[in-house]
Amino acid sequence: MLTTTQNLQDYTECIETVQEYIREHLDEPLQREVLASIANFSVPHLHRIFTGCVGENIATYIRRIRLERAGRKLRMGAVDITQVALAAGYTTHAAFGKAFKQLYGLSPSEFRQLDCWSATRLLRKVNYHED
Repeated sequence: MLTTTQNLQDYTECIETVQEYIREHLDEPLQREVLASIANFSVPHLHRIFTGCVGENIATYIRRIRLERAGRKLRMGAVDITQVALAAGYTTHAAFGKAFKQLYGLSPSEFRQLDCWSATRLLRKVNYHED
């Protein structure tokens, strides 16, 4: 029988595998059934364990990671915000702008005006859930 510590370690390893898969396939549709099979969990069990280990549900995690990547593109000088929005999985500039502002507190245009240090700091703060 596994101890609680062993269960937690096993769950953490499974969730890290799922997170790695998500990062490697960020440009693709990420189906919850595929993610669950990677962890060898049912879909509801994956949602419970993922939320417990990561602190946010899978959809929120994927959205945050995609927006973080979009923020890095903007920080590096991406000119066309619509192209950045499409690459982040948004079908419109407006939907992307709303989601970006909700996460970072700035519109993509405002974010792009930040100096590199300030933009990087904001990306890290949101990524690591700092206060």
